[in-house]
Amino acid sequence: MNLREKLRSLLVRLYARRVEGHLDHDQVPKHIGVIMDGNRRWAKASGSSAVHGHRAGADKIEEFLGWCTETDVEVVTLWLLSTDNFDRPQEELVPLLGIIENVVRTLAADGRWRVHHVGAMDLLPAGLQHVLKEAEENTAHVDGILVNVAIGYGGRQEIADAVRSMLLDAQDKGVAMEELAESVDIDMIGRHLYTGAQPDPDLVIRTSGEQRLSGFMLWQTAHSEYYFCDVFWPAFRKVDFLRALRDYAARHRRYGG
Repeated sequence: MNLREKLRSLLVRLYARRVEGHLDHDQVPKHIGVIMDGNRRWAKASGSSAVHGHRAGADKIEEFLGWCTETDVEVVTLWLLSTDNFDRPQEELVPLLGIIENVVRTLAADGRWRVHHVGAMDLLPAGLQHVLKEAEENTAHVDGILVNVAIGYGGRQEIADAVRSMLLDAQDKGVAMEELAESVDIDMIGRHLYTGAQPDPDLVIRTSGEQRLSGFMLWQTAHSEYYFCDVFWPAFRKVDFLRALRDYAARHRRYGG
């Protein structure tokens, strides 16, 4: 690192401290959803492979969760793999699944996070399914941030699965279809989502400059605030995170009003 880079790094750290010093923890979002986008483009810009980009993105996760702990965030949903990602070439998908498996193991072993899977479990390889179930069981007692790992996740798939779960539940209880139709409401569908009784995201952060949700938590984000950051996920810094929190705190949430 040359002198100019060292000076720039120092100035960024000082600026981050200033932003953090003015942050009102009472205005911090309790649930943050993160669309961690830009791994491949970050790798391409540095002349590396897509797999290297995914590894760099994975390495950022624990650091990000540490920032969330410092600022009193209670729930974080990390979108690690969408249902659309299964269409990627095998030479990228297979290593990516291995990287995700290691991420889940690392989060569970850390001891600070309570891990919960959101997504279509039956789409995942048996080994990854086992790791996810084991991580949930081993961290169920942890009194820390609830970390939703969205793997094999798609917003439309989630709603379809919620409706299917609701119908099967009614069938098991012997509820007639006419009775079910009369009782269906927003709360009932919400209880059958992957996130169940969890609070909806207050803030959704998407990195890489893309300004769309791509199907992320379509039901739960009806009243969420969005923050789109131009930085690729592997290069996402604490100052970028703090800027997102500052931007969120400055808004007046109207919940559709």
